[in-house]
Amino acid sequence: MTQLQPETRVSKRRARSHLMASVGVFALAIGLAACAPAKPPLVPSDDDAKVTMTVRVVDNKFEPKEFTISQGEAVRWVFEGPSNEHDVVAKDGSFVSELMREGSYTHVFNDKGDFDYLCSIHPEMTGLITVE
Repeated sequence: MTQLQPETRVSKRRARSHLMASVGVFALAIGLAACAPAKPPLVPSDDDAKVTMTVRVVDNKFEPKEFTISQGEAVRWVFEGPSNEHDVVAKDGSFVSELMREGSYTHVFNDKGDFDYLCSIHPEMTGLITVE
């Protein structure tokens, strides 16, 4: 029977340790993905509405990020980037677009209040619409 040199035993232990760490990281990633909230159902765009405010969706941000409109007015988000897909998702689910690189999505705000929203795949992209 061949005996392993001490360096070989250390290398095998190190490789086993790295493998176990990789498996742990993978399991953690799967667990976190399972805990992520599901995107609410899509809400159709109000394409025929008269638009009061236009928001540019570009470079992983909403421009403008925050603004105020009156009850019954419409907001149009214009997606301006061929590289990244984005969407607009109201935290209360009242407006939800599909993911897109180019195009637009429009929503009429019939209720007063504050409407927080984000991009579902870039949660750092946030916006706030106040409806008076």
